[in-house]
Amino acid sequence: MGAQWKQSGREINAQKKGQMTVKLVREIMVAAKLGGPDPDLNPRLFAAVEKAKKASVYKDTIERAIKKGAGLDTEKVNYETIVYEGFAPHKVPVIVECLTDSRNRTAPEIRNLFKAGSLGQPGSVAFFFNHLGVVEATHPDANRDAEADAIEAGAQEIEPLEAEEIPAGQKGARFLTEIKDLDHVSKALKAAGWNVIASEMRYLAKNFVEVSGAARQDVMNFLNALDDHDDVHHVYAAMK
Repeated sequence: MGAQWKQSGREINAQKKGQMTVKLVREIMVAAKLGGPDPDLNPRLFAAVEKAKKASVYKDTIERAIKKGAGLDTEKVNYETIVYEGFAPHKVPVIVECLTDSRNRTAPEIRNLFKAGSLGQPGSVAFFFNHLGVVEATHPDANRDAEADAIEAGAQEIEPLEAEEIPAGQKGARFLTEIKDLDHVSKALKAAGWNVIASEMRYLAKNFVEVSGAARQDVMNFLNALDDHDDVHHVYAAMK
């Protein structure tokens, strides 16, 4: 029995890794399509490639994804971003961002996940979030003045990065900007010596719903079910 359980765990982990690879490759293709195939000139692509490398995605897979996305391959890629809004159980606002090559496939599947989730339901919740550009970056100089660089780059706000995301002896920061300025801010920070680890548009909650105990587990189960869907790229929840 124990051996079977362990094997099942390995299969689940392999499946999760496969899903993550699919999502990372899809992000690379979309980034290359939107900003071109050169990571040095395309901050979103640079961040996507770095994330894929950290997840041990094969170099050949990354290169093929860039070529497909940029239209340099014979196989055409046509992914589009679709956003769904609704409530998780216990009235937690949720925004689901999908990357899909078939709206007709994805839309009913996401609706069914909302229906299947205990008390989950579709609905308009965009006003609970700010839609902003986010650049997360680290700098080799631990004493670097991040606020000065933020002003110089044109970022609107700056937040600290979580400690585990910052290499020892370095500085880390999250720069928030208007969506139209995201590319410019990313390039300006890179020019100032920052290592950009994320450059993307995100939905940031204005306020958070407090949920605890069994209710919190209901919400987590619902969010995990959404995140496990192959076409789901990001899930944003206004929950502490």
